[in-house]
Formats: sequence, structure tokens, C-alpha cells
Amino acid sequence: MDKKNLQPLGEVFGFPIENQSDRANRYRDNKLCPYNNIVSNCTKNSIEFPLGVCSLNYKGKQVIICPIRFREDWTIISDAANFIFDGKATWTHVGEVRLKDKHSKSAGNIDYVLVSYDDKGRVLDFGSLEVQAVYISGNLTGPFTTYLENPTPDFSWTPAFKFPKPDYLSSSRKRLIPQIIAKGSILKQWNKKQVVALQTGFYNTLPALPEFDKAESDFAFFLYDLVHHKKTKVLSLKLQRVVYTKFASALEHIAKFEAGSINQFTEILQKKLDAKRAGTSDIENIENIVVE
Repeated sequence: MDKKNLQPLGEVFGFPIENQSDRANRYRDNKLCPYNNIVSNCTKNSIEFPLGVCSLNYKGKQVIICPIRFREDWTIISDAANFIFDGKATWTHVGEVRLKDKHSKSAGNIDYVLVSYDDKGRVLDFGSLEVQAVYISGNLTGPFTTYLENPTPDFSWTPAFKFPKPDYLSSSRKRLIPQIIAKGSILKQWNKKQVVALQTGFYNTLPALPEFDKAESDFAFFLYDLVHHKKTKVLSLKLQRVVYTKFASALEHIAKFEAGSINQFTEILQKKLDAKRAGTSDIENIENIVVE
């Protein structure tokens, strides 16, 4: 295994494990979050025993697995505002705003709503910003707990069972796509601009989207990555690219599942039909329902 992949911990409580500075140690010792969490401490998964891993070290790259990590210096907010409003707007943002449909059913909470207002504080316009970190598969608690017992830059986790890795498929199908469909559809009907902040690697797992000029776009993906600074031994969130597109076009491509083999599906149907004609119930024949 490559030396860069001897362990899965990218940043622990805000700092790479190679960083042994007094500041990094203070954050680890006190379980603090340097990225504008709602409180001073990390609260990932638990308030009392937080899983303080901001990013995953995977194949030599740092994959953001905590959405709070995107709040570094509030860059995502100012970047989104530059797309949603013109340069003269006075704006701010509010977080976790409940969105309801025509029947007062919740479509979920919008991560951030950027709001422009006049000199009397009245709302003039608004747009949305959704942030999506990456789900993981495998065991991250094991290496995290073991590292904290002896936080050394030489920490390794090579013999571990279920080595943690990013689960891009679940991140898109279980989280990103449902959010775009539910909340995005409502915002589109209101003719409001929308932004989604992702890491570049996550975006590259999605279907290719049609791109448009910024002036014609109502939907944009802002793609960020963590850039390593050798001297200070910290990682910084940097905007790498903006994909300007249109909501309808993006939804058509992202929400479309590519068809598998119709012959394989027909074979399953044939087996189920044969079983049914032979008197076998669907429950007894249930293993044939799943198409791999």
C-alpha cells in the first residue's frame, strides 16, 4: 500500500495528523471545530463523543465527509452570493430554513438561504445553497478512536477490517438527488437561483451536465477541493471550478438512471413466470426479485 494510504484520517478536529503544532493539539484535546460550527466544539454524530474526522484520506486525496468543513471562512456563502445577486446587493444568509409545498408538506430544510434586502431590512430577493459532503462505507470509528489514544503523525491502520472509503453512489442517490428533486423543484417554480457546493471528485461521479453562460444559468455547481500547505501543514478549502447550468437540464441528467440489460431482466421475469405456473408463490421465489 502507498505510504499516503497507510491510514484513513485526513483531518482530525480540523488538522491533518501530521500537524503537531500547539494549536492543532489544543483543538484535538478539547474536541474543537475551527470551521464555524454552531458551537465551539465538534458535534459530528454526538455532542459528548464526536467523531471529529473532517476529511477522509483516500488514495492520497482528502475527501470531505463533514458538511461543516465547507464553512471555512464562509467562502461558499460569498461565492454563492456572487452568482445569485448582482454586485450592488446588500445580502446576508440564514441557515436551515424549512421549505413546504402547496399542501404544507415539508420538502426539507434548505441548508442556506441567501437573502438580499433594502435599507429598511425588507426582503428583496433570495436564492439557495445546498452543501453535500460524502457518505462513507467501512469502519472509521476504529481508526479515529485508536489515533486519539496516541495522536502521532506516524499513525497507521493498514491491517484494519472494512477500511473506510467514500460512498459516492449513496451520497448522490440517497441525499443529493432527492434534495434537488424536492427542494429544487419548488425553488425553480419561484424562479430562484440555486447553488450546490460539492467536492470535485464527487461531482465527477455524476452524469455530465450541459453548461451555459453564467448570465443564462439558474443553477450552478461550485466545486471545491482541499489544498495542502506544506509549510503550515494545514488544508485550505479552495474553489476549483463553477459549472453553470439550468435546473431543468441538470435534473434531467442527474435523476436519470441508466438502463441495465433488458435481457437479464427478461430472464428474471421468465424464471418468476415459470415458478408461478409451477405453483410457487412470489414469497418463495423472492430471491429472483433483485436485479444485480
